[in-house]
Amino acid sequence: MNNRSFVVIGLGTFGSTVARELANFGNPVLGIDSREQNVAALADTLSEAIIADGRDEVALKEAGVGDYDVAIIAIGEDLEANILCTMNTKLLGVKTIWVKALNKTHHRILSRLGADRIILPEQEVGQHIAQMLHNPQVRDYVSLGNGYHVVDFKVPKLLDGVSVSDPKWFDVDDLLVLGFMRDSQYYSGVNQSEPLKEDDKLLLLGKRPDLRRFGDSLRGRS
Repeated sequence: MNNRSFVVIGLGTFGSTVARELANFGNPVLGIDSREQNVAALADTLSEAIIADGRDEVALKEAGVGDYDVAIIAIGEDLEANILCTMNTKLLGVKTIWVKALNKTHHRILSRLGADRIILPEQEVGQHIAQMLHNPQVRDYVSLGNGYHVVDFKVPKLLDGVSVSDPKWFDVDDLLVLGFMRDSQYYSGVNQSEPLKEDDKLLLLGKRPDLRRFGDSLRGRS
């Protein structure tokens, strides 16, 4: 599969992290920032890193921004620069645009401008951490949209030896056992003969209220 090309505009903490990770995956990445020190820090990591102002459509055009598949607008506290940069990348024909938003009002503005994905990093990280703090069995989770999540539960001692087909524990409406991991071995939810062991990674698909009830039921019975 051919890697997509990315341009990351705004190379602060958030933008530089995204740019580095994309480059580590082998993708062509152009980094743009108005601050020389931010560009210099990534010059040897990215395919290209240049000093330019995201508010300047001509500068972005000369940098070849319109030739990239995806633009990530990671400009931080400067609301005007963030909005103008989003508009410029849209005008230059970038097909997919992800933008870092500062707040919900900014989110609504970016939606009107046609951003494909709007990120509220602090809010999203806060929700992620709160979910794991609320239920210590939750190691991680991924949102699939439309209210559905995949959650990685740490199997407690209470479920040691229990099969995923046991209705006492897993007969929950709208909750699907995808499977579980034990060390490097994956057991599909279809294979219901292998009992769980403490500290397995149990993968469940469902809506947040159902997943929360399941997690709370584990805490209640432990």
